[in-house]
This record gives sequence, C-alpha cells and structure tokens, in this order.
Amino acid sequence: MNSEEILALTLQLSSRTEQLRKQLYNQSQHLRRYGVGLPLHCLSKLKSIQEELQTLGERIQSQKIELLQLRTLSKTTEWINSSLDLDQVLNQTMDQVLQITGAERGYIVLKNMENGTLEVRVARSMPDSTGHQDESFIISQTIVERTIEQGETIITTNAHEDSRFMTQESIVGYALRSIICVPLTSRERIIGAVYCDNRFKDGLFGKREKRLLAGFANQAAIAIDNAQLFEQLTAALEEVTEIKVLLDNILASILSGVITTDAEGYILTYNAAAERILGYSASMALQQHLRDVLTPVYPQIEDALNRAYTEGTISTIELDIELDKRGLLNLKFKVSPLRDEHNNIQGIALVIDDLTELNKRDATLAAVRRYLPPAMVDNIKSIQQLGFGGKSRIITAMFVEVRSFESFPRNLSPRELMELLNTYHTLGSEAIQSYAGLIDKYMGNEIMSIFNSQLNPSEQHAWDAVQAALRMAADFQAMGIFGKIRQLQSDKPYYRIGIHTGPAVLGNVGSPERREFSAIGDTVNLAKRLQENANEGQIIISEVVLKACKHHIDATDWLEVKELPEILVKGFSRPVRVYEIFDRGNA
Repeated sequence: MNSEEILALTLQLSSRTEQLRKQLYNQSQHLRRYGVGLPLHCLSKLKSIQEELQTLGERIQSQKIELLQLRTLSKTTEWINSSLDLDQVLNQTMDQVLQITGAERGYIVLKNMENGTLEVRVARSMPDSTGHQDESFIISQTIVERTIEQGETIITTNAHEDSRFMTQESIVGYALRSIICVPLTSRERIIGAVYCDNRFKDGLFGKREKRLLAGFANQAAIAIDNAQLFEQLTAALEEVTEIKVLLDNILASILSGVITTDAEGYILTYNAAAERILGYSASMALQQHLRDVLTPVYPQIEDALNRAYTEGTISTIELDIELDKRGLLNLKFKVSPLRDEHNNIQGIALVIDDLTELNKRDATLAAVRRYLPPAMVDNIKSIQQLGFGGKSRIITAMFVEVRSFESFPRNLSPRELMELLNTYHTLGSEAIQSYAGLIDKYMGNEIMSIFNSQLNPSEQHAWDAVQAALRMAADFQAMGIFGKIRQLQSDKPYYRIGIHTGPAVLGNVGSPERREFSAIGDTVNLAKRLQENANEGQIIISEVVLKACKHHIDATDWLEVKELPEILVKGFSRPVRVYEIFDRGNA
C-alpha cells in the first residue's frame, strides 16, 4: 500500500470515527430520557481515536509534501549539476527554490570574485492573480550580509515583530514578513546566498524549509561555483585564443621565417614564411627536432644553437645552402635564446631571412650603376614621374675631354685604347660623383655632367662643379706622372674642361620603351663650347660661374683665376667673357 492509499484510508477512518461519535452522542441523549446511559469513557475514547487519526493524516500529508519536495530537490540537483552555463544554472536554481519553499519572491546574491562586493544575479517573483510579476527587487541587505558573514541560515517567521530586523528600512517600508536566507557554500568558501521572502504570510518558513533549502543550497553552490569557474576558464580560453590568433596573424604577416623550439630542440612554432623559405610544411615540421627539419644546414648552425642554449648568446650566420625544392639559396639565420619570466632559457628562436633575391637585386643594381649615374638609379621612380617634356631649372653644366685621341700613342691596340679611356673616365666619374654631380653621358673621350638637377639639388652647384673639375685635373696629372704605362708618362696635362651656369630644360627624352634623362638648352651648349675652346690642361668657366663662386674662391689661398680673351660662340650674338681657374700648386 502506497502513501496515497494510506492517507486516503486514514482520512476515511477519521471521518467515520467522527460520524460514529456523533451517532453515539445522539443515542446517549435519547437513552437518558429513559434513564439509561452509555459508558462514560466510550465517547471520549472515540474522540481520542478520531484526533489521533486526524493527526496521523496531517503527518502523512506533511510527509507526502516533504517527499515531493525531496524528489523535486533530487531531480533539480541532478539537473543543475549537469550544466556549466552559469546563467542557466542560476535561473533554474531560483525557479526550484520558489517551488520548494512556496516563497513569494526569491533572489540569488553572489560575491564578486574580484572585489568581494555582493551582486544580485537572479531575481524572481511569483505572479499575482492578474499574472503580474513584481519588478521592484527590494531585499533585506542586513539579512543577506549577516548570512554570508556568519555562514548560517537565518529565518524570521514575522519580520515586523523580530527584534533583530524590525527596524530595517526594507522590512518596514516593504512590509516583509516571512524571510529565509541560506548561505551558498562551496569548497568551504561562501560564494553567496539564496534569499526568499513573503509579504503576506507569517510563519511560512520552518524547520522543514530550512532543512530542504539548506540541502538544496549546498548542491546548488557547488554547481554555481563550477559554472563560475567554467565561465572564467572559458573567458581565459577566449582571451588566450584571441592572443594566439593575433600571434598567428603576426607570424603569418612576417616576411622572415620564424621557428621556435623547446629546451630539447623540438619545434613549437613554424610560420608560413619558414614554409616558403625552406620548402618544408608546418604540419611536417611541428613537434619534430630542429636537426630533422634543417638537415642540410644544422651542422653549420649547431654551435650557435648550443651557445644560445648554454650561454644565452645571440648569433647571426649567413650561409649559401642547397635545398632540394628551391635550389641554391643565400640565407641569414639569427639565433636567440627564449627566456621565461625568471630569465631562464626555455628554448630557441630562429629567424630566417632569404637574401637570395635581395642579393640578386643588389648585383643587378651594381651592374646598372656601371652604366647609369648613381643618382639616376637611386631616384628611378622620381625620374619616371617627370614624364616627357621636362622642366626648366637653373643648373651648372660641365663638359670634360679626358684626353684627346691624337695624344695617345699610335701603336696602341683598340683594346688598350679602350682600357686607357676607361681609366680616365673612372677618375673623372669619381671626381664628379664626390661632389654630387650627375653624369649625363659618356661620349667617346668626353663626359657630360649636370649639377642641381631634380635628382641632385644643391644650393652651391656652381662651386660643386668647379671643385669636381679641380680634383679631376689633379687626378689626371697624377696619372700622367705616375701612370703604370711608361710610354704614356708625361708632365703635360691633356684634359679640357668647360663649365657654365644657367637655365636648362631637364626631363626624359626618347620613347615609352627607351628613354634617357638629360638637359638641353643654351646653358648646355655654352658649356660644351667652353670645353672646345679650352687648351689642353685648362679649366674654363663663364662669368656667371665666377660670380657664383667668388666668395668661395676668395676664401682660399691656393686658387687663382685669370681672365681670358672673349670668345665668339655659335648661337650667341655677343662675345662671351671667360676665365681660367687653376690650382697654383699645379700651375
């Protein structure tokens, strides 16, 4: 027989006993008329039996309710411990607390794990007869704080008459009556409290509710604590994941190969650039020993690796290496120790740069520089932007005849003549470039140079050209005196130089497929005419150049300027005043 049947039978016996007692009482009243009475203890005995049956029924009913609560508690405990979603656990806990206690309102208050303040995480109220839920979340802060501080359940059956709390503002203003507050304890640590109250019923919470809610709170606290820990771990994992994604993106964007290892030399990090440079995939490299991935080069960097492990030394090694998938490469390895927060070496960071293409480019540029002026190579983009048509600009133009062809011995072979010309051109080019001059072109035994173009601007371009000419003259004379070829040795200078300053048009000439940066105009033509009118060993400058350089010349004690007869130049209506400038020591 189950509890339902026992309760029904008990209630039925109680009812029939009451009916029998009433019938006997009526019969006793009727019999008294005839002087007959029933035994005195008969009615009292029936009344006692009826009261005991009634008490038994109430006890069975109470146990039934408690059994139902315990079953609910068991199911709820099982459910909340199966979830790690904190909000889900808190809401389900609150719903079950209201169902177990019959409270009007319920709250879960948790301690903030960072600053220890109390926060209402869930608030719930039972709907009234109209279905409305109270949204004014007012609780007794004093009761909650005392419960958490003392770690004990607090119950008040009538808060208005409880001397402990009757003066509290929340109890007086909000007419709170029955209150129960249970601490949430997990791992011997109070993490919060469950608070329930009722404004209308006195004595709603008793020992049974205290026992049930305390047992439930113990299980709920563990579930809440686990959910909080899971929430923290999830947040930490998300943060770590974000950092890892960021690092992966950074590593992926780095053009250098990056490999990191642990203290045993096993690879932990291997970025996309390392895959590209070494031709070895990350999936094959990770968790492998460095020697198995860098087999061709490992013996040559092993010493640097060992010193990084043992001494914390940073080393840079540049090697030519033959790789199966990429051929001959020029690679630079930078070996550095990886240290932890205690400065202990925990592994190695290896940065790899592929210098192959860079070296090829440098070699190409070096070759180009042999045929083009360095300023033009360095500013190739600026030259391209000039387009065709050019721009007008004040420049200084210089023409140099390094040595006339007639002055060379007749018995020189063409190859020997070319070698000698190149020697002269080298000396001339070095002098021009040392004073920021731009070599426009080589014309047989002549050099045309420009000072103060868009590619080599200078505020003292005329003086730059004069200094370049003087150095060139000294170098040519030294070559004549100390030259390696005895039959060419001579004290006589053979160079002829002309310099003029004025406006010219500078820009690209040629076609879209083949173009050349140059200067054109009367300034260039006059500089050429001055060179043609110079005698061997002479540097001739125009009056404009002399005026631009006068304060520089006056500041020296080794330069001398001599005015020459005016010359008629084709294309000019008036004679041109010209001057010879020379170093007194070389005169």
